[in-house]
Amino acid sequence: MFVPDVETYFQNVACAIEKVPVATVNQIVSVLLEAYDSSRMVFLFGNGGSAALASHFVCDLGKGATNGSSKRFRALAFTDNVPLMTAWANDARYEDIFAEQLSNFVSPRDVALAISGSGNSPNVLKALKVARECGAFTIGLTGFEGGHMKHLCDLCLIIPSDNMQVIEDLHLSVTHAVFTALRARICQQERAEAAA
Repeated sequence: MFVPDVETYFQNVACAIEKVPVATVNQIVSVLLEAYDSSRMVFLFGNGGSAALASHFVCDLGKGATNGSSKRFRALAFTDNVPLMTAWANDARYEDIFAEQLSNFVSPRDVALAISGSGNSPNVLKALKVARECGAFTIGLTGFEGGHMKHLCDLCLIIPSDNMQVIEDLHLSVTHAVFTALRARICQQERAEAAA
């Protein structure tokens, strides 16, 4: 989608953010809180800007969400091991770079969180298939109409936009909203446990 100027871009962001399905964002919070409470792994992956967001969100989960608690999120971004990604891309196929890493770690009831603006990235889709076959809970962040990803996710948040930059902006906003809500819920749990 062509955007002619800065004002129009921000209007598009404002329009899309009003339509973000907040109930789905809250469901993501609940799934991740359950993973935290039960010490399940959370795996994240995506390409390009979505790869950067996977790394960013793992940082937020691993450091900030627990607010100094002794218990931590068990979260891993498959975008962070460049040697391993390039080894799989070179020796197998680029389509395998996340699925093969996931195969090393995933267990039933873990969470696989995939990020793809289009919802059609072959390497993201293949990893989601592996996650489902292994009994993991699958979450997708996408845009446009959801692509093929929406059929592979137990929970899929589709940003209502056909502009990739707006989609990526709101994916970051969603992850920050999830992180903020998780930190509040974890602090609340800790206060309740301390009071008991």
